[in-house]
Amino acid sequence: MTKINEIINYLQKENADAAWITTPLNIYYFTGYRSEPHERLFALLIQASGETVLFCPKMEFEEVKASPFDGQIIGYLDTENPFDLYQQSFQHMLIESEHLTVKRQREITQAFHVEQYGDIDQTIKNLRNIKSIDEIEKIKHAAHLADKCIEIGVNYLKEGISEREVVNHIENEIKKYGVNEMSFDTMVLFGDHAASPHGVPGNRQLQNNELVLFDLGVIYNHYCSDMTRTVQYGTPSKEALDIYNIVLDAEKSAIDAIRPGVKLKEIDKIARDIIDQSGYGDYFPHRLGHGLGLEEHEYQDVSSTNDNVLEAGMVITIEPGIYVPGVAGVRIEDDILVTDSGCEILTHYEK
Repeated sequence: MTKINEIINYLQKENADAAWITTPLNIYYFTGYRSEPHERLFALLIQASGETVLFCPKMEFEEVKASPFDGQIIGYLDTENPFDLYQQSFQHMLIESEHLTVKRQREITQAFHVEQYGDIDQTIKNLRNIKSIDEIEKIKHAAHLADKCIEIGVNYLKEGISEREVVNHIENEIKKYGVNEMSFDTMVLFGDHAASPHGVPGNRQLQNNELVLFDLGVIYNHYCSDMTRTVQYGTPSKEALDIYNIVLDAEKSAIDAIRPGVKLKEIDKIARDIIDQSGYGDYFPHRLGHGLGLEEHEYQDVSSTNDNVLEAGMVITIEPGIYVPGVAGVRIEDDILVTDSGCEILTHYEK
């Protein structure tokens, strides 16, 4: 459990007694066991001594035993208080302050006699920020499946079809390739409806000579892809095609600059300057991209305020967009692996 050892080392460095991890995806990251416990307690306790304890509902006990996790397992019945099953005291505990509820914190304070709290959030984000070879392979396959989704959707386009029909077709057909879950709600938007960056697919019907925006991703072995393509159906207006080419130039230019040591805000600036200088700066209302891995949006963000630098092993999205009400919405997005010498584009559907 190398990842757990990283936390143990951090605990020792910070003179903390234990870390209490409660985000299901983070528990999976450290243990290889994933659960969605709903209201029940599901928590990983990592101690500076090296001892690890996983609290889970009794009904999941055998599944945890069969998982890669090799620490102590405490399975509890719905009628039991799980804290009664493990007696320990920790003076200084690190928690996920972005996830732990006040109610649960009060419970662990009483159960473990905690006197001082600190945050473990950023440490976990830093670990997840750099992907292992195994993680990269899973994301690559998820990206390949996202390419397939776009292909399925484009091939299904016909005049008069609705956005929702295309969404349903993509999600049904991709199941034939072993996909059980999308990264997020699939987005298919036609023409001026795509001028809403987070529009909801509905009954809008496809007309000839307009753009179609696809934004989607799949989950493969717990890892996500996230890509966007804007394709033309017939011959859209000159302004719509001009907007497309500006976005494409912005995306390609930003990707070309990706390499270790470059600040994330510099990548954002490259794309944003191209869009600004083309007169559409006011129509690009979001950051350029975000981290990608166990979640479709995770640390770090590619934005004008992020002074952090790119590192080999990071996986990010690059997704500039221009959204002009009543005209068109264009976004182009790829999943990008930062390599030792530059980057590798993981999504390959044509642009």
